[in-house]
Amino acid sequence: MTTRFRAALDYEFADPDLLRQALTHPSAPGREDNVFQRLEFLGDRVLGLTVAEMLLERFPTLDEGGIGLRMSMLVSRNALIEVATAIGLDTALIQNPNNRNSCMTAKPAADACEAVIAALYLDGGLDAAQQFVRRHWLALVERHADVERDPRTRLQEWSHSHGLGQPVYTVCASRGDAHRPEFEVEAVLANGTRARGAGGSKRAAAAAAAAVLLERLE
Repeated sequence: MTTRFRAALDYEFADPDLLRQALTHPSAPGREDNVFQRLEFLGDRVLGLTVAEMLLERFPTLDEGGIGLRMSMLVSRNALIEVATAIGLDTALIQNPNNRNSCMTAKPAADACEAVIAALYLDGGLDAAQQFVRRHWLALVERHADVERDPRTRLQEWSHSHGLGQPVYTVCASRGDAHRPEFEVEAVLANGTRARGAGGSKRAAAAAAAAVLLERLE
């Protein structure tokens, strides 16, 4: 275990074997059992519970849609990869040597982050696991507090709060030269409400469509 990861962990295990299991990926030579996957499964649940508590505390007036949207981002693989990299877990992980210094390093590190959370839970109880999550997810939660909500985010929050799930965006047309394209995108909600928007990129066109749809809804 690296010094950097040990400092980030800030916990002494009564059963060090739990941590070893959490840091030994199934791709490691000779590893054939399913302990890592079971820890990963448990850690995902502990992470979700803790992040949900953090969001409810941080955003006391935010509706269910807004909480759910932030929740999905904070427990996503990208968030896990970001935390794992920041605390040096990616370099502490025991895995297939062929995964090192390649695009295949990120996913095992994200999985191991959940496994470590589970190991903390099993060794020190919910408090130990939640202290780790709160310490290393705090900056991510605050980042989402300051993000300006673009039309697509606002539409997604509205849709979730009304039980309609994710809006669907479809590129309907593309025109113009390669150096100056124009795209037309349609945004559709699960109840059939739809609107179109245009822009110089698919992202801009989707935002325009979301803005038009929000005007109709609000």
